[in-house]
Amino acid sequence: MIKVGIIGATGYTGSELLRLLVKHPQVEVHVVTSRTEQGKFVTSLFPNLRGYIDHEFSAPDTVGLEECDIVFFATPHGTAMNQVSSLLEKRIKIIDLSADFRLKDAALWTKWYGQSHTAVELLEQAVYGLPELNRKAIVTASLVANPGCYPTAVILSLIPLLEAGIIDTQSIIADAKSGISGAGRKASINHLYTETSESFKAYSVSGHRHLPEICQALDTLIGEPAGLTFVPHLVPMIRGIHATVYVQLQSDTEIQKLYEDRYHNEPFIDVMPAGSHPETRAVRGSNVCRLAVHMPQKGNTAVILSVIDNLVKGAAGQAIQNMNLMCGLDESTGLDFPALSP
Repeated sequence: MIKVGIIGATGYTGSELLRLLVKHPQVEVHVVTSRTEQGKFVTSLFPNLRGYIDHEFSAPDTVGLEECDIVFFATPHGTAMNQVSSLLEKRIKIIDLSADFRLKDAALWTKWYGQSHTAVELLEQAVYGLPELNRKAIVTASLVANPGCYPTAVILSLIPLLEAGIIDTQSIIADAKSGISGAGRKASINHLYTETSESFKAYSVSGHRHLPEICQALDTLIGEPAGLTFVPHLVPMIRGIHATVYVQLQSDTEIQKLYEDRYHNEPFIDVMPAGSHPETRAVRGSNVCRLAVHMPQKGNTAVILSVIDNLVKGAAGQAIQNMNLMCGLDESTGLDFPALSP
């Protein structure tokens, strides 16, 4: 059994990690930490886990972490980078669900996250944990940077086109919508029910923190800086991301087949029949990214629709997919279940 520790397990991502891990056939949840809830039973905060876990929250500096095979950081940005080195020295594998190790450029990270990076020496070692892009590197990694939710939806929608080299890489537009849980489990006037219900708005149009993360992946795929316009929106639902991505084709290619061929063997990518319209509710609670390809008005503009559950494929589920790869398991282990409906 794989002994697992979760640092910072009181947020939405941490609770989703627990929900999925307690039923994973090869995992023993060994340590669950929280500074604010230390000494309380996990089920007092998450009653949905009654009967599945009897742990108490412990302090993040507990010696129990040193007994783990793998540790997940479900902490705010700027926390993991101060703690991972000591765990790595003890040959404990790390999956960080924050943004601390996603960007390779420390100065760029500081620009977008407003603080100095304290583990610059680990940035090159960290593997960006998008299995459909970096599977081989993840298998041998000791430190994985779990992708953000928006980047997961947008990058997966573009990989086949960028690998084929058939689009104008300087005019990519990603119009993305997220449920409110993407903002985290915290008190905020902007995210109160009365502020978000019956409303729909764009935010961070001038620049979102996920922009450089998406661009880094696109730049790597094409070998030069990509031109991306990324606009996120907040919609009044709890879970889900819907990304509508617009690109200009530069060759006459059957892109439906291109997507079907590229993702044929990917366990968590579902390329829908031509003309389909995927819905966020159809992936809610699952680790699936559902894609559909359109060519409106038979022009040269291709529209790719991409939907995921931001807490699963966009966070905890993808982290477990990475764990499976790092630990030599079939990557679908503990994740092979349908979405919730209704």
